[in-house]
Amino acid sequence: MIRLVRRFAAGTVGAGRAGLDLLFPPRCACCDADLPEDGPPDDPPDRILLCEDCRRLLGPESWRGCHRCGATAAAGQPGSRRCGLCQDTNLRFDGTVPLGGYTDDLREVVLRMKRATNDVLSVTMGRLLAFRRAELLADFNAQLIVPIPMYWTRRLARGTNSPDLIARSLGKSMGISVSRSLLVRRRNTMHQKDLSPTERFRNVRGAFRVRSGRKLDGLRILLIDDILTTGATCSEAASALKKAGAAAVAAVVVARAQPVNTT
Repeated sequence: MIRLVRRFAAGTVGAGRAGLDLLFPPRCACCDADLPEDGPPDDPPDRILLCEDCRRLLGPESWRGCHRCGATAAAGQPGSRRCGLCQDTNLRFDGTVPLGGYTDDLREVVLRMKRATNDVLSVTMGRLLAFRRAELLADFNAQLIVPIPMYWTRRLARGTNSPDLIARSLGKSMGISVSRSLLVRRRNTMHQKDLSPTERFRNVRGAFRVRSGRKLDGLRILLIDDILTTGATCSEAASALKKAGAAAVAAVVVARAQPVNTT
């Protein structure tokens, strides 16, 4: 019960938060270890509820991947604008900012975030993204943050949508507006994980639209998802945003999986 109260209150601020810290000392949102009441010395203003071990395991200090698709340096030259995985693929987003690779501890976290009981973990990963990738995110000069939407029936069944929570947390940390209703999922697509790379692009074709009456003339947008593999979902969503007038779209994800290829 104490743990549930602590996790429910993890996003609160002010005197109420301070009082709860006295009653229930903060715990790591990932491994549930006790945290120092004052946080680590390098703790940013928006407190990240992760112990030092989890911070180190869940996100490298820097990311040396492809600027376009976010693949690790092994797929191409470190910091390259395009790599062997995306040079022949028509991705509609302009860059990718991942926290880390979809392996080991970060893979487990992404899977846990898909359950409503782990909403605090999603919020925490948004804060860690803002902290660890502050320079890359600032370089994009974004004006709006938009999460990848989930089809309403699937959202109802699951009880949560981690991109929504990551987006809200990231927006608060960066001081950028978040629009959770701008992008609409038009149909309930098949699960991407069960499809080949080519099928993934076909599966989400035309799956997104921008809500009627919304104009995005010249806006630079951060598009939020929990994981990027082939880039099909983010590419299709970015296409809808650009058709509505967005000038540029960057995919921001907790984890970047390493596909064999994208064709």
